[in-house]
Amino acid sequence: MQVILLERVEKLGQMGDEVTVKPGYARNFLLPRGKALRATEKNRAHFDTQKAQLEAQNLERRSDAEAASTKLDGTSVTLVRQAGESGQLYGSVNARDVAHQLKTDGFILNRNQVRLNRPIKTIGLHDILISLHPEVSVTVTANVARSSDEAEVQASTGRAVLSQAEEEARAEAQANQTALSVAAEAIADQAEDIFEEGAAKDAVSGAETALSQGTEDIIDGPVEAKDERISEADGGQNLE
Repeated sequence: MQVILLERVEKLGQMGDEVTVKPGYARNFLLPRGKALRATEKNRAHFDTQKAQLEAQNLERRSDAEAASTKLDGTSVTLVRQAGESGQLYGSVNARDVAHQLKTDGFILNRNQVRLNRPIKTIGLHDILISLHPEVSVTVTANVARSSDEAEVQASTGRAVLSQAEEEARAEAQANQTALSVAAEAIADQAEDIFEEGAAKDAVSGAETALSQGTEDIIDGPVEAKDERISEADGGQNLE
């Protein structure tokens, strides 16, 4: 379906652009939310006459969004959920849950403004993008925990609260990673030493070969000269 955008729409275009979208997306989202018009001659003419007013309205909405962003950006919302010792939730946290909690905290949002690519399925601190306006976005932190006390600990430490077994497993994994890094460095140093030692041996071998060849040349030289003198002497006797 061909539509005229009445405001900037992410991944589609700017105000006034005519774009092709799926009919369902147009009917269920763009048209009912006043973000676009069907691309007809009548609507094109209407847009041309209303363009200045639409731009003024968009500017006003953006100013309101920027004002709201100063209060919302960087805030944290706490969502208490049941979870196992590993931190895996018995369920998930979705965009609707985040929007509802933000409303409870005094921020007026709808779930479509919460940019959550996939549901949250573990406890911990999760950064979430909130779109207040097509040109204004902020980031909030969803503090998902098994209790309010746990949420406070996560907020102060900056990481999820796990069981003792999980903490030990994480510490062991970090220790193993450190050991592997040390071993890799040791192997690299050993390989470098072996390479340097091999290069030195090659140099010594080359020098010995050159010295040996030079000695042979020195020995062979006088012998050849001696043979030439004997040959000359024999030749002289034959002439006599």
